[in-house]
Amino acid sequence: MGRAQRPGRLRTLGRLTAATALAVAALTGYTITAGPAQAASQGPCDIYASAGTPCVAAHSTTRALYASYSGNLYQVRRASDNTTLNIGVTSAGGYANAAAQDSFCAGTSCVITEIYDQSGRGNNLTDAPAGGAQPGPDKLAVANAAPTTLDGHEAYGVAIIPGTGYRDDATNGIATGDNPESEYAVLDGQDYNGGCCFDYGNAETNNNDDGNGTMEAIYFGNIKVWGYGAGNGPWIMADMENGLYSGANAGYNANDPTTNYRYTTAMVEGGANQWDILGGNAQSGTLATDYSGTRPNVSGYNPMHKQGAIILGIGGDNSDGVDGTFYEGVMTTGYASASTEAAVQANIVAAGYGAGGTTGGGGGTTGEIHATASGRCLDDPNASTTGGTRVQIYDCWGGANQTWTHTSSGQLTVTDSGTTDCLDAYGNGTTNGTKVDIWPCNGQANQQWNINSNGTITGAQSGLCLDVEGGATANGTLIQLYTCWGGTNQQWSLS
Repeated sequence: MGRAQRPGRLRTLGRLTAATALAVAALTGYTITAGPAQAASQGPCDIYASAGTPCVAAHSTTRALYASYSGNLYQVRRASDNTTLNIGVTSAGGYANAAAQDSFCAGTSCVITEIYDQSGRGNNLTDAPAGGAQPGPDKLAVANAAPTTLDGHEAYGVAIIPGTGYRDDATNGIATGDNPESEYAVLDGQDYNGGCCFDYGNAETNNNDDGNGTMEAIYFGNIKVWGYGAGNGPWIMADMENGLYSGANAGYNANDPTTNYRYTTAMVEGGANQWDILGGNAQSGTLATDYSGTRPNVSGYNPMHKQGAIILGIGGDNSDGVDGTFYEGVMTTGYASASTEAAVQANIVAAGYGAGGTTGGGGGTTGEIHATASGRCLDDPNASTTGGTRVQIYDCWGGANQTWTHTSSGQLTVTDSGTTDCLDAYGNGTTNGTKVDIWPCNGQANQQWNINSNGTITGAQSGLCLDVEGGATANGTLIQLYTCWGGTNQQWSLS
């Protein structure tokens, strides 16, 4: 989208009129499975290839998207010495080797420098250069800011915050002009905002707004400047440049529902004067068709003028004011059938996102949060209900002001005198030393927290660790955000 746009995140699916994918029940539990993952018998790109619509780009930081893929998924760079490490899979067709990242990044911080294309076409994503809307290059995602699990195996997504984005302007095989393509992405359906533009898909090759129809990307978010759907959002829409579309007309489409599954499947398909949006729960069930019909009834979209670059977390002109989390996604050549998209959805569900382990979306856990170094509890001082009150550590005594609930949306809530507030990164801060306070819950990313298997609690927006200031252990020591470095003052347990 262009500079004036403020779209949200797009989730689009293919031409699905009667999805027939098998519903796969989401697994439960809280134990990280040791040992290598077993190879999949089929990946999403095997399904697309067998249907004659092969992947021409396949990106994931969590798993292999082909049953035979044994290469690298992504690369990380650590701050301590600027060295890099490629993160591969534990076995062909398997899950990301997250343990390698944990070891490499221990005691320092890491960013994701490159996301490799598994299709063999070399369409790798790196930090986005300057564009018409924003100077660049963009920032890189903090490598441990979006922890997740797949069938109990630890992995990390790509946490996009404002100013972060990835791109490839010199691609191979991506659809151009009015040629057909299909796109899907697995996203965190509870990490979004109303900025421009959390996109994944086809964009301009010169990083500028080149007019109507020069893009075709999945968008996800809750902006209403262009198109929007039912409820308060977020919605899956298509970013076709100079418009986020939920249907044939600019503006409202009652059939495009609010979609906020913790793990959300979003798909967009497009061909000659025909396109579709589909979406669903990436943990269970089948796809729904949110739109299927002709191109927007505004000049410039029929025929399309796609240019074939690939973007992640930004708009076509490098508009980068968004929040979102990406786990996997592909682009194909050709318009996938309903049965193909149904099979892909079943494959995503079978991957077991969020099953086992402890992640930001686990939710439902209530108790005290103990600081490992001191044994004291995370405490809302004097059971305050005043927004902006900084939290501290204090002797555990079982009071409501020390009882925290990790919700399904990743919030840490505390209820005092009948008022429920959220643990909050003050002022949406994302730098070392940001104060941690209580604030009325508002659904923003600075109130979402990942409780990780390594004992840290990280901000979903910043990727920084919940940190006891100065490593002190006394009652009343305040809490801040700080770069994760492995110290005991950043270790916590939720009982």
